[in-house]
Parts: sequence; C-alpha cells; structure tokens
Amino acid sequence: MSRHAREPHDAPAPAAVGVVRAAHERFVTAGDDPGRQVRPVVADSWRRSRRVGVDPEQPVPPVDVAGRDLTALRDAHPLSGAVPIVRRLLLEPGPSWVAALSDESGRLLWVDGDRTLRRPLDGVGFVEGAAWGEHAVGTNALGTALATRRPLQVLGSEHWARAVHPWSCAAVPLHDADGRLLGVLDVTGREDAASWMALALVRATVTAVEATIAASAGAPPTARLEVLGAHAGTLHTPAGRRRLTCRHAEILLLLAEHPAGLRGDELAVLLSESELSEVTVRAEISRLRRLVGPLLSESRPYRLTAPLQTDVDGVREALALGDPGAALTSYTGPMLPRSASPGVARLRDALHAEVRSAALASRDPGLVARWTAGDEGADDWQAWQTLAQVAPIGSAAHLRAHTRLAQLDRTLR
Repeated sequence: MSRHAREPHDAPAPAAVGVVRAAHERFVTAGDDPGRQVRPVVADSWRRSRRVGVDPEQPVPPVDVAGRDLTALRDAHPLSGAVPIVRRLLLEPGPSWVAALSDESGRLLWVDGDRTLRRPLDGVGFVEGAAWGEHAVGTNALGTALATRRPLQVLGSEHWARAVHPWSCAAVPLHDADGRLLGVLDVTGREDAASWMALALVRATVTAVEATIAASAGAPPTARLEVLGAHAGTLHTPAGRRRLTCRHAEILLLLAEHPAGLRGDELAVLLSESELSEVTVRAEISRLRRLVGPLLSESRPYRLTAPLQTDVDGVREALALGDPGAALTSYTGPMLPRSASPGVARLRDALHAEVRSAALASRDPGLVARWTAGDEGADDWQAWQTLAQVAPIGSAAHLRAHTRLAQLDRTLR
C-alpha cells in the first residue's frame, strides 16, 4: 500500500461547526473530555497540547532562525529542490491558499501563496522560520501530521489555538527514498483548504516531490528500520514498507548495533534471558532472510551486508550536536517497547536516559515541558521538579508542575 494511501480520519467528515467549537470550549475551560464530538485524532492532539502547556489564547510560534541563516538552512535541506514542484502543482492553478514546507521539527522553511491571505497568516505567526510543531502551537495539520506521521486535515475550531480557528489546513509528511522523515507539506486557507480536494492535491504533490528526491539521490536507496514509538518494527526498503514481528525487529536492530556480526550463541543471549538454542536462532534468521533478502548475509557470524539506518541514528546525531530539541523531536517513543530482549532493553534504557538527561540539563522550560508531556515523563518526579524550577513563576507550566508534583507526592506516600 502506498505511504500516502488514505487512512481513517485523515480527512474529516462534515460536522456541525458549533458542536466542535463547543467541545473545544469545554475542554479548554473545564477539561471536559470531547468524547465522540470530535475526531479521535483531534481529541488526542488536544490532550497532548494541554499536557505540554500550549496556551490556546496566545500561542507564540518561536522564530529562531531568519535572514541569511534561514536561507542557508533551506538551501542545505533535502527539500530545497521541492519548491518549484510545489509552486507548479499547488500554487500556479491559483487556489486561495498558502503553501508551506517545513523541516522534520515543524520549522517553516518556505511559505508562499495567495497574497490576500499572507498578511492575516503573518499575524498568527505562520511565517518562514517559525516553529509549528504541536509543542509550540498545539493542534494544527502540519504539527499533528508530524506527531502522528500521517496525512491530516484540520478544520476551523479543531485547531488548539483560538487565533487559528478561522483557518483550515491540510498536510502530508514527506520522506526520502529510505523512509526517513524530511518534513511536511501544508496548505492553509479558508474554504479551499477545507475541501477534500485540498488534501488530495497535497498528497499528489508529495508523491511527485518524493519521486524527484528518490531519482536525484544518485546512490541506490538503503534500508531503514523504525524502532521508536508507535511505528516501531517497520522496515523500509526499495521494495516498500513492511511491518516486522517483534523478534525480527530485535534481530535487525541488534545486528545494526553490531556491524561486525554476532555468533548464534551471542545473539541468543541478547535476545532472551531464558535459554535460547542456536537452532531456534537459526530458524528465526532463516525466516527473516526470506523477508529481507540480501540485506542479511548467508554466512556466519550473522551480519548485515549493508548499513541499516534506524530512527535511533537521528536521536544520537542530535545529542552529539548538543541539540536536545532536535533529539526530542526525533525521539518518538521508547525503543521497541514490546521487546523483552535483554540486548534491546539495554539499548532502550540507555537512549531513554540520554534524551531525558539532555532535556533536563537544558534548563529550557519548553524542552522540559515536552519531556513531561510524554508517557515516559508523566511520572518523572525529577523532571516535574526541574520544570517547577525553570518555568516562569505563575505561568501555566509552573502551575502544572507544582500540581503534578503534589499528585506524585500523594501517590508515593
């Protein structure tokens, strides 16, 4: 199935505007769960937006890069060649909307389109260099498409921030030939952007951009394994995308971490705390080889015949560069969370500790709040204590941190 094939709830069915607006009002002011009054993907995003402390009244998308720095960033980005394609397919036909390309963190690299809409959109911070991830402005098609890794349309009062309620948007993630997330293509406007055709056109444009990127890559695409969060256990190869069993994902991850290869007995120890025979390991390897073909060597020790990229690489690269914000963006969840493999558990715990330490050590209220907003940070007493210390006194994040610390203290008594 195509990466951009329609998934449930990516484009909303018509709904009474007043019903969604009322559900948003009750959720924001009283915390009433929206239930079935809004789409699940929107309700989940509202909950994330509230947990991370985005102010629905006055979100201020941070613009942390501009001018020559933005130009250099855009020119160096893999999506730099996408602008002519986007202009031709999404803007030259003359629709009443604005198109935008973001990087993988949600920062807007390029914005263009209907000039009568640009000025009011500038007023809500929809400008080049601004961060439009969920952690910055709450529910919106671009940021929520990044958070969920799927195409999405958000209409009117489905947005978290009231200032964006007059707008509708449609967004689709962009990937390279290896399946690595590069960014998002978005269109934002009024009625035109709210139509089903908007999302269909964005999908088609993304397909064209990805084909161009793949054709210009030069070297044959390599395989890439996703092992973090909801998409853990997904293998991307030139032949397409394949969901792996937990055991097969464990084996590929462990072999990627040991490029020199592993003997059968070494792999058995890393895969299971109980005694695992080499015969069992050999049988699993045989089944896996039928799935991945020449990526897995025929000889022993078991090893990969080519480098296997994983989404862990992006997290480690960001940490090595001293960029905890990028590390948090790349860290979409625990490594193979269902795995009981001792080898995987050690890798999982080490990565968790490194990302957590980087977020807390940054002393940045936004980054610490992002850590506490995730499942791994929800009960992290030290993280909440850090947030209470670094958040501005009286801010929503400061109050939320003290409330959560009191709850945790009661639980620990």
